[in-house]
Amino acid sequence: MSKAKVAIIGSGNIGTDLMFKVIRLSKTLEVAAMAGIDPGSDGLARAGRLGLATTHEGVEGLIGLPCFDDVSVVLDATSAGAHRHNEAALRPYGKRVVDLTPAAIGPYVVPAVNLDSHLSEGNVNMVTCGGQATVPIVAAVSHVAPVRYAEIVASIASKSAGPGTRANIDEFTETTARALEVVGGARRGKAVIVLNPAEPPMIMRDTVYCLVEECDRAAVTASVKEMVARVAAYVPGYRLKQEVQFRPVRAGDPLADLGGAGLLVSVFLEVEGAAHYLPAYAGNLDIMTSAALRVAERLAAR
Repeated sequence: MSKAKVAIIGSGNIGTDLMFKVIRLSKTLEVAAMAGIDPGSDGLARAGRLGLATTHEGVEGLIGLPCFDDVSVVLDATSAGAHRHNEAALRPYGKRVVDLTPAAIGPYVVPAVNLDSHLSEGNVNMVTCGGQATVPIVAAVSHVAPVRYAEIVASIASKSAGPGTRANIDEFTETTARALEVVGGARRGKAVIVLNPAEPPMIMRDTVYCLVEECDRAAVTASVKEMVARVAAYVPGYRLKQEVQFRPVRAGDPLADLGGAGLLVSVFLEVEGAAHYLPAYAGNLDIMTSAALRVAERLAAR
C-alpha cells in the first residue's frame, strides 16, 4: 500500500525530530519535503542527504516544489507568528495542516482525548508540550468529577527550549491554560512553564493540580492511570512519577478561594524523549512530535 506524503515546515529541532519519527515509525506516511528559512540548518542538510526535496524559502518555496501537489498533510513546526502566515499561504491549496505552534488557528487536538472529534478539520492545533502532557490528566479527572480549577506546572530543560519556545512563552501559557478548559474540561485553568537550567539537563516533569468536590478517589486514580496508558501508546516515555495524591481543601484554605472547599488531586508526571534526533531529556519536544505524528496519520487515513 502506498504511503501518504507529508511536508514539514521548520528545519529546527522539532521539525527534524518529526522528520525522523515519520521515517522510522510510520507505516502510513512518508516525508516528501522539508522547508526552512536557514539554508545552513542541520535539518535541511539531513533531509537533503536522505533524498528529500528541500527549500530554504519557507512556505513559498514549499508551494513551488514539484512534489507539493502530492502532499496530503503539512506539519508546521515554526512559530506562532510564522504559522499565521503559512496557514494563509496554504489555504488556497486545500492541504490538511497540523500546527505544532501555539498559534491556535484551528481547534486544539490532544490525541488521547479528542482526536476523533476533529478529523474533518483543515487545520488542527497541537496546543503546547505542556498541554499534550497535562490536558489528558485533567480530562481523566473530569471524567470522574467536575474540575473547578486546574493548574499545571511544566518544567523543561533549558537546553531543550529553542528560540521558538522562548519567543512564545506568553502564547504557551495562554494556549495551555485555555486547552485545560476547552479540552480538559476544567472550569478555570492556569499554566506555568519553568526552564530548568540544571546540569546535567533534567527530563520534562509536569505537575497537575485539580480542585474537585469530594469524590471516589479510587475511580479518579483508575481514570488517571488509564489515560496515562493511552498517552504512552504513542509517547513511550510518558509515565506517572508517583501515585496520585489527594488532599482535602476546607474553608479558609487559600485554595478554597479558587473553587471552594473540596479535594485537591495532584498528579506528577515525567516525559522522557525517544532520542530519535533530540536528546532523551527533551521529552517536551518529543511529546509534541509524537502527538503530531499520531494526528497526521489519522488525518491522512481519512
